Amino acid sequence: MELEHRLVARGFKGSHAAPLLRAFYAGGAHAPAEAGPRRQPAGLRDWIAAEFPGVAASPARRHVAGDGTVKLLLRLSDGRTVESVLMPDFDPARAAGCVSSQVGCAMGCDFCATTRTGFERNLTAGEMTEQFIALRREAATAGRRLRTLVFMGMGEPMLNLDAVLGAVERIADNRIGGLGWRQVTISTVGIVPGIDALTATGLNLHLAVSLHAPDDATRAALIPAGRRFPVAEVLAAADRFQAARGRTVIIQYCLLRGVNDSPAQAALLAGLLAGRRMHVNLLTYNPTGAGLSGTTYEPARDADAEAFAEQLRARGVVAHFRRSRGPDIDAACGQLRRRVLAEKNPP
Repeated sequence: MELEHRLVARGFKGSHAAPLLRAFYAGGAHAPAEAGPRRQPAGLRDWIAAEFPGVAASPARRHVAGDGTVKLLLRLSDGRTVESVLMPDFDPARAAGCVSSQVGCAMGCDFCATTRTGFERNLTAGEMTEQFIALRREAATAGRRLRTLVFMGMGEPMLNLDAVLGAVERIADNRIGGLGWRQVTISTVGIVPGIDALTATGLNLHLAVSLHAPDDATRAALIPAGRRFPVAEVLAAADRFQAARGRTVIIQYCLLRGVNDSPAQAALLAGLLAGRRMHVNLLTYNPTGAGLSGTTYEPARDADAEAFAEQLRARGVVAHFRRSRGPDIDAACGQLRRRVLAEKNPP
């Protein structure tokens, strides 16, 4: 690892790198020099403090929802901000995290708040890793342990895949972050070359595909990337990932009233997934206001959502509802950042 080489170049043992990083990644220290055992070789702590004086992402806002969800707005060294979310599990000792891969997003998904601020830049592997560290610290403060992590916040991970994988290596590797490869999920709106590139890595990660519609016309209206990557091609890429990695692919489906929640669409989705060992996560929409098209979306009615799920299950598709988290703190992707930007730059 890079730190080993830098330590050796300065006359220290490279073996100090792993315990130092492991201590910092545990989330207890707010700066690299604060991490690690008290007894260290002479000059090592001073060298670390000089080489790594601070962190790449510092807290700018912290909101806690009534359900225990914590949303962090982290400020980067260039002044830009990104969002990370900690979600408490049913198990009181566990929590799940969600991190961003880009500042803003270029995907233009019509129901997502992130896309309305546009794309600014990719995050570095270090900036993504520091989101993980911040969430691990939050979990520990709440008496929980961060057990799973998904790259599903702001941005499209497949368009920054090299840096995402660099972050995952730090986060999952037992020598450093120790979360475990199988505890990490990478989500995509269906960037087929990215899915294939992830498959080719051979890493034991999970894949989630944000499908949100079973037909190309509806999907392209919601997700512009659907014009380039039809549903059939996205699912074929997911098949290739699943065949190579043996991991059940998660299909994310946000139910929008009168848009993608009809019985006919449930039947079409069930038909697409027939014979495929994939699970459907049905999501409750957190309203974010008018989309880029001017359309204002609403969550599906409870009765329609239940009927949609029942039709999938009746056709042999595994389907679960994923609870909406933190609606009282703007926990949907991009909402908090957008609101803070609006406060700084009122119309």
